[in-house]
Amino acid sequence: MKITDLMIQETMIMELQATTKEGAIDELIASLAASGRITDAKLFKEKILDREAQSSTGIGGGIAMPHAKTKAVGEATVVFAKSTAGIDFASLDEAPAHLFFMIAAPDGAGNMHLRTLAALSRLLIESEFTEQLMGAKTPAEVSALFDAKQAEAEAQAEAEAKAAAVKDAPKTAAPQAEPARMITENPDSQSFVVAVTACPTGIAHTFMAEDALKKKAKEMGVNIRVETNGSEGAQNVLTADEIARASGVIVAADKNVEMERFNGKPVLQRPVSDGIRKSEELIRIAVAGDAPIYRSSGRNEEGSAPMKSGSIGSKIYKDLMNGISHMLPFVVGGGILLAVSFLIEQVASPDNQLVKLLQSIGGGDGGAFHFLIPILAGFIAMSIGDRPALMPGMVGGLMALNSNSGFLGGLAAGFLAGYVVVMLRRVFSGLPRTLDGLKPILLYPVFSLLITGGIMYFLFDPVFSWINGGLTDVLNNLGTGNKILLGLVLGGMMAIDMGGPFNKAAYTFAIGVFTSSGNTNGMMMAAVMAGGMVPPLAIALATSFFKNKFTETERKSGITNYVLGLSFITEGAIPFAAADPLRVLTSCILGSAVAGGLTQLWNLNVPAPHGGVFVAFLSSNAALFLLAVLIGSVISGLILGLWKKPVPVK
Repeated sequence: MKITDLMIQETMIMELQATTKEGAIDELIASLAASGRITDAKLFKEKILDREAQSSTGIGGGIAMPHAKTKAVGEATVVFAKSTAGIDFASLDEAPAHLFFMIAAPDGAGNMHLRTLAALSRLLIESEFTEQLMGAKTPAEVSALFDAKQAEAEAQAEAEAKAAAVKDAPKTAAPQAEPARMITENPDSQSFVVAVTACPTGIAHTFMAEDALKKKAKEMGVNIRVETNGSEGAQNVLTADEIARASGVIVAADKNVEMERFNGKPVLQRPVSDGIRKSEELIRIAVAGDAPIYRSSGRNEEGSAPMKSGSIGSKIYKDLMNGISHMLPFVVGGGILLAVSFLIEQVASPDNQLVKLLQSIGGGDGGAFHFLIPILAGFIAMSIGDRPALMPGMVGGLMALNSNSGFLGGLAAGFLAGYVVVMLRRVFSGLPRTLDGLKPILLYPVFSLLITGGIMYFLFDPVFSWINGGLTDVLNNLGTGNKILLGLVLGGMMAIDMGGPFNKAAYTFAIGVFTSSGNTNGMMMAAVMAGGMVPPLAIALATSFFKNKFTETERKSGITNYVLGLSFITEGAIPFAAADPLRVLTSCILGSAVAGGLTQLWNLNVPAPHGGVFVAFLSSNAALFLLAVLIGSVISGLILGLWKKPVPVK
């Protein structure tokens, strides 16, 4: 598709009359409305202003690119306009804007449209070309300039692709994850950096930043690899090997991108606009490795051993954690409201309107807990198959919920939907390029939903419903000895990696039992909550009563662990575990296991999935629950305090 197919001459404004930023936006929108390209000018302006509120689209160099993607757009269009005098558009370089490109993209914009807009963005990096546009007198001249420039860019890209293909032809033994031409190569340079670019709408700035970084890297003699997070999802995704080889990472983004993979690397995080206008500064810092070291909030944190990059286990774990991390806000928000409702119910009747309201919001058919399994499945699927997998994953999760196949069914639905989309990408890869626009808006949604839903209905739902029912029956019929053993295991798992896969597995298991019982069976929840509260409390006790075993900084940090432990935030103990893993982990696992086992010995039930001491009084016996936590914490604290060596006196 040609850029001029979107940049139609009828909408062009060869001399803007506006003198202010909002006036320019209004004039550009009026041109769109007059041509019939938008159906709701008011909604479109709201979306434009929402984007401006995040960061100005006046990217500097005399260019402004206000844009929005919304249902108010009937047909993808770019409005070109000029202002000889210039307009203060709050540009990043504080200079007036002279060239305006208002991008209007419909919600269902196809890949071809988005690629064309990306191509437009890349052309505007060249100052010589923008000067030619400023000199154009008529819409026809503007169109001719873009047609000629696009043809030149496509010819150059084709030549580079052929050159790369010839260069790589002999290397058939080891196929690469990405084509070699994706790396801006400078054979004489040993410097190598990687970058990620992203903006909220993923239409223009993402690709302008990519192009600016590549061009500047070539000028500086630096090898670079750039991943873009645009409207089509992540493209040219960085490999684990490339990240490991890079001297630094540039994240030029105005939205969240996957950061866990950069754990332990120097990472420079800047707005996407800096990638466009400050590319040299970013590359120089990344090459020198002068950026701050990134520490992830996941288990691959400081002091812990990350799993082998690229392994099947690490891939499954990453996908699973993506689902769980998106599910947890629903667990915490819904769980706290449920806990409050249970508290009020103790002093008021079950028919109390406030009780009904909180239970409806927190755990009713339309409340937060109703979304746990669909959200879990949807974001597992999205981690595997990107945006097209979100919808079939969520629907598969909802089918699991409605069929009583529970968390196990939801997990299966997420992985199923993700890999169904991966399969469909391969199946449809041979279709003519003219049909690319149909893939995200028709082919992927219909076929992924049909295949995922069919397998869930005929196979997974019946199988996992049977498994889930059997598991629930086993738990309900466990003898006292077996319950204690299960409590020991779950409590200990909460302390093995303090927020990592073992911790999350135990917590997810307890949540599954809790929701499967209609939010009433909180016995497993009592075990994991007690086990999760012990490590930070044990650290706090040890630093308070064995002061000579800890540095002054550790003693100060230990005080905060009282609050973290009481709040059921196990991660507060991670810095101590990282510094002395053998002593800290061993002592915490023992105390957490004891606390979890005691909750089952005393048949404790905590009908809330989060809250720590603040929901303890909702348990079947608040005093015994707190006693279990105290005993476990004291055991761990004593073992740690006695085991550690005194800090050498300077």
